[in-house]
Amino acid sequence: FVLCLGALSYVQFLASEDLNDNALNKRQLFSEFDLPRGAILVDGKPIAESEPSEGQFKYQRVYTDPELYSHLTGFYSLANGSTQLESVMNEELTGQSQDQFFDRMINLFSGKATEGASVELTIDGELQEFVYDLIPDGTLGTIIVSEPKTGNILAMASKPSYDTNKLAVHSSGQAAANMKELLTVPGLSPYRNPAIGNLTAPGSTFKIFDMVAALESGEYKADTVLKNPSSVTLPGTRTPLNNFFGGNCAAIPEATFADIVAQSCNTPFVGISEKLGREPFEDVTERFGFGQQLEIPMRVVPSVFPAELNPAQLGQSVIGEFDVKATALQMNMAAMGIANDGVIMQPNLVKQVIAPDLRVLAENEPKEFSTATSKEIADQVTDMMRGPVKKGTAVRAQVPGLDIAAKTGTSVLKDNKVNSWITGFAPADDPQVAVTIVFEKIDFKTGSSLTSPNLKKILEAVFNQ
Repeated sequence: FVLCLGALSYVQFLASEDLNDNALNKRQLFSEFDLPRGAILVDGKPIAESEPSEGQFKYQRVYTDPELYSHLTGFYSLANGSTQLESVMNEELTGQSQDQFFDRMINLFSGKATEGASVELTIDGELQEFVYDLIPDGTLGTIIVSEPKTGNILAMASKPSYDTNKLAVHSSGQAAANMKELLTVPGLSPYRNPAIGNLTAPGSTFKIFDMVAALESGEYKADTVLKNPSSVTLPGTRTPLNNFFGGNCAAIPEATFADIVAQSCNTPFVGISEKLGREPFEDVTERFGFGQQLEIPMRVVPSVFPAELNPAQLGQSVIGEFDVKATALQMNMAAMGIANDGVIMQPNLVKQVIAPDLRVLAENEPKEFSTATSKEIADQVTDMMRGPVKKGTAVRAQVPGLDIAAKTGTSVLKDNKVNSWITGFAPADDPQVAVTIVFEKIDFKTGSSLTSPNLKKILEAVFNQ
């Protein structure tokens, strides 16, 4: 009797949270399906809500514009559990958060069912739709637009996407079958948000960190003249590293640091890496967020700058190759940090949590993630990032009358495919938005047509140019 009583007490009080969260335990999920789950809101309108149902359960989870928001909301499914905001904000959406404790106590005595709170996002619905439509169907693309001064994410869209309603059906068998079908779509995982989950070689957008490391060392300035051979041999090897084939770098055997950045030449950065060593690059990338655990509130996969690099590996890494991997959000944070005087604000998707009676239960205030560099260095990097837009690799991003700072990147893959990047901010002298665009596993010509030109379109839309 004592043993049974002890086991029962353990299950009810000590192990209850772990048991409820266990993916194999469907009882909690079944009970939640009969509760009025809170809505997820954009611009005050629901993009996910629970509507009364005459089916197996009292409520049916319904998603509005699901392809537009699927990677943000995630899904809430009998057969497949929950992901993204539906998972990390589950306590708020089911009314079980600490902020709703007194509401639960009142409902306990009144016999009224506990209603979930609504979660309002920082997303601008019109901008989200605009950037989503810029990503062609059939491509692996992500676009992020954020506010450098607050960290608020205004748009975060990726393709391929999917219809979350297919996974919210009451039939677990049908939900499982729909999931199996979705998993056949190339490049799609309904369990992963590409903007925060895909680790991709950042190519020359990584040179933002090189600029910081070089300028902080005191060994380099924007007007420092550097040799720019078409090819160099990586230290201690016979392996050549070349400037990008067909680029403007071939015509300039030497140039200033600023001009090297504008044209995105590769070979001078090998010399910089040899002179500085790996420690400054390890330090800078860590300050900008590499290897750090971040939640927005969904968990962001940490970006990777490899440790213990030899000189040859470092020479490849400083141009965003070798084993360097970054998420789209990480490179957006790079732009945000430079734009905000060297201070990176914590990226954030949730504006506030609202009770069923419209009381604001929680409101997110901007907070610092890290001081990535000094204002003096950030200002110098900003000025150098104007170069690609004015006369370099990002000239197609120009918007008349708008001061833009940006850095492009191309990471060469097998089978003549590339990862095509651009990250930047505007206006450069008083940044209001930071924009990051990446297309994965795409041919060079198509990728380059979808980065700088789309940055131009986004900035024109944001600033009504």
